[in-house]
Amino acid sequence: MALANARVLVMSRKEENGDEAVRKIKESSNDADTVPDITFIQCDLGDLKMVKQVADKLSNDEGRMDLVICDAGVGVNTYGESVEGLDRHMIVNHLGHFLLINRLLPLIRTTSKIPDTPRPRIVSVSSELHRAAPSSAQFTSVDELKDSSISSVGLYGRSKLANILFTKYGLEDRVFRHNKDRIIAVATHPGAVHTGQQDQFKEAYGAVFGTVLKYSVVPFMRAPDQGSLSTLWAATSEDIESHNYEGKYFTDPGVIGSESKQACNPELGRNLWKLSEEIIKDRVGPDALLSWDAEKTVEETK
Repeated sequence: MALANARVLVMSRKEENGDEAVRKIKESSNDADTVPDITFIQCDLGDLKMVKQVADKLSNDEGRMDLVICDAGVGVNTYGESVEGLDRHMIVNHLGHFLLINRLLPLIRTTSKIPDTPRPRIVSVSSELHRAAPSSAQFTSVDELKDSSISSVGLYGRSKLANILFTKYGLEDRVFRHNKDRIIAVATHPGAVHTGQQDQFKEAYGAVFGTVLKYSVVPFMRAPDQGSLSTLWAATSEDIESHNYEGKYFTDPGVIGSESKQACNPELGRNLWKLSEEIIKDRVGPDALLSWDAEKTVEETK
């Protein structure tokens, strides 16, 4: 994207990771005519107050926002709490994105109204492991997000289930269709990709078994550039708009995935939305969220 003259904002909790990403992208342009316009922004998605601050700064500083890829990095790991005192998987992989998109939505809507501009997109990186979400997941109580008895895979799976529910029943059904927004939301499965997430196996399964597991599965995993294909396709392909793929979940470029029964449950989608708003307002403040309604948002941001 950077080499295609897009302005790219790289967000990461760790400064060293963001700096490395920027450096590698710039190095890849050495033989190109384009000088990448790429900036690193430090943000911990597990700190909701920081998310709000960063999103508001972006809204003030940037003139447009054509694409947001939600791809946070808490993988299969044991239960642990974020600074918010809740399951870090749900906070980082879902709630941080929920708040980020909410605060950026006025800018995204403004971009969608620029003449001759393709419809902006929000791509949530989910996983086939959304099927591993515990059957007890109802998203009706904060106490659910404090249950430390759920397995590492179950915790990760629940957050990936939330990505699909947020995309389909939240953004598409509840927000964009209701407001007739020219914005598209989709979710993707990147496949089993060899990234830094495999380093979390040691914490999830212990030093010995975690190390064995890591080196057992890595040879069968996709390289990061291969794993990014479904997400890049969802972010750029004209097929998304021409085939009315709004709210869909893709497992490979152009391949619509079959979702779990939980991911097709609109009641879970409604529960997740309500709980997400309650948690964010409780942790950040009653004014943490802008109205999702387009007309009300205009008044709030004046």
